[in-house]
Amino acid sequence: MSSTAVHGDEMETASPTGPLAGVRVLDLTTVIMGPAATQILGDLGADVIKIESPSGDSMRWIGPAKHEGMGPLYLQSNRNKRSVVLDLKTKEGKDALLSLVPQADILVYNVRPQAMKRLGLDYATVSAINPRIIFCGAVGYGSEGPNAGQAVYDDLMQAAAGISGLFQAVDGAPRYAPVNICDRVVGLYLTIALTSALYHRAMTGQGQEIEVPMFETMAQFVVADHMGGHAFDPDIGPMGYKRLLSRARGPYKTKDGYLSLVVYSDKHWRAFCELVGDPGMIDRDPRFATQELRTQNAELAGQYLAKHMPTRTNAEWIEFCHSIDTPVSPVNMIEDLFEDPHLKAVGMFSKLEHPTEGTLNVARFPVKFAKSPASIRRLAPNLGEHTREVLQAATAKKTDAA
Repeated sequence: MSSTAVHGDEMETASPTGPLAGVRVLDLTTVIMGPAATQILGDLGADVIKIESPSGDSMRWIGPAKHEGMGPLYLQSNRNKRSVVLDLKTKEGKDALLSLVPQADILVYNVRPQAMKRLGLDYATVSAINPRIIFCGAVGYGSEGPNAGQAVYDDLMQAAAGISGLFQAVDGAPRYAPVNICDRVVGLYLTIALTSALYHRAMTGQGQEIEVPMFETMAQFVVADHMGGHAFDPDIGPMGYKRLLSRARGPYKTKDGYLSLVVYSDKHWRAFCELVGDPGMIDRDPRFATQELRTQNAELAGQYLAKHMPTRTNAEWIEFCHSIDTPVSPVNMIEDLFEDPHLKAVGMFSKLEHPTEGTLNVARFPVKFAKSPASIRRLAPNLGEHTREVLQAATAKKTDAA
């Protein structure tokens, strides 16, 4: 996408080009995790029909907005979708949803499974109408455990899966990462599960039921970095990756700001020590002799870097690190991302014209496909914008089939 504004009517007429073109998704998800996942499916070409209650997805109402129900969190997770309002607690609403099932490839939800069963929208009911459908529940806890059916949010999962505990191990007090990391990560697993099931169906003709639990997913995600000596039975050491748990890991204060750099190899350490006037340091001090020893002494290694970083500016350090091929980056504030030279060069952000919300800043889908590129064909819909369009099309198909 270019940096010039593209109007909504131009997007609406664009044909899907992604690898999922032709796939239809009934999206019964709300908040962040599910909508972020289904937006990916939409970017990849799927026709995503967002089923909303009369009150709408709660994320519509969060943050500054030009019009009620069109807040930034909603706008950033619901493009390439059509909004259909149905009250699934009524017979009319349920019947309308079931009328969409025969033409659907995926139905994905993130309400509690027992709620779907009470509504008469469980897998047995839906698959009886369309045996090829992929029926996926994004849940807080797996159905076989004692916590099954409990409500969760990102904060709870950060606490339960050990992320807040990692902050406590480093800083002395548990905290939350200031990003919906659990929603976003589990959303990616949800997308992987759905696309994998599509491939399985293409190979076998079989639909299936899928469960994507947040707690189990995040537990696996966290321990992958921090299994440590507990990877072995019996343990051969404590859990935790010392470099990640170091209080002196950085970013480091420089003469004019902060900088992130990772000095890993012996070659890089020798070059760094020479530059700061301490040649041969890693030969003199056995705690720094190898990469493994520097990891075991991560606090000392970080303190050494922190001691010397204030002697030069960010620009001077970046020039030096690039000269020895050492990874380095300035510390961007979120506002800086829109001025980042690399992101500008690759066209990461565009200005697109929403039919009702005006000009929006939009981040494109980051992955490039040579043969089946992702696209933005429509921006996030107003509540119920496509109800008549979608339901009339379903009625027409039913009449044709009859």
